[in-house]
Amino acid sequence: MSSFSTTARLASPLMQWVDLALKTHETLLSSGTVIRVRTERMAKAGLTPSAADLAEFHLMGHEKLAAASESGLAMAKQWHSSNASLAQRAWQQWLQGTTALFSLAGSFTPAQAATHGDALVQATARGASTMGQFTGVAARIAREGLKPIHTAATSNARRLLAELQA
Repeated sequence: MSSFSTTARLASPLMQWVDLALKTHETLLSSGTVIRVRTERMAKAGLTPSAADLAEFHLMGHEKLAAASESGLAMAKQWHSSNASLAQRAWQQWLQGTTALFSLAGSFTPAQAATHGDALVQATARGASTMGQFTGVAARIAREGLKPIHTAATSNARRLLAELQA
């Protein structure tokens, strides 16, 4: 898939949530495979695991910690870059809307009321648009947090299934 179509597809908040749901589904399927293969390996190893078994068991714990910390960091970075600017814009638009409302309330002539009323409608529309962007931000934060976990789960599933088939 080209980067343009991916970018266009993820421009819609609904599509961002659909993409997140699909990645979550793939992560869950891969995790199930990894859990099954590793559990079977632990059961077969019993009380005398081989060096390869011990290495795999150690890798299992290390990967979980690495993916969790990478996930948390990715979500924090995405939250900071997205929410900080969006919250600032929402605050500015709220102030503009409040100013427009008080200007409308202080209108002396019908012409002033019409001008101030139009400014209030425009400020309200901009504010609503900005507030509507928060759902897309939430989807992007969740998607960034899922990436390292998805990557680890899918690559482990491929690797472990390939080892079983070998």
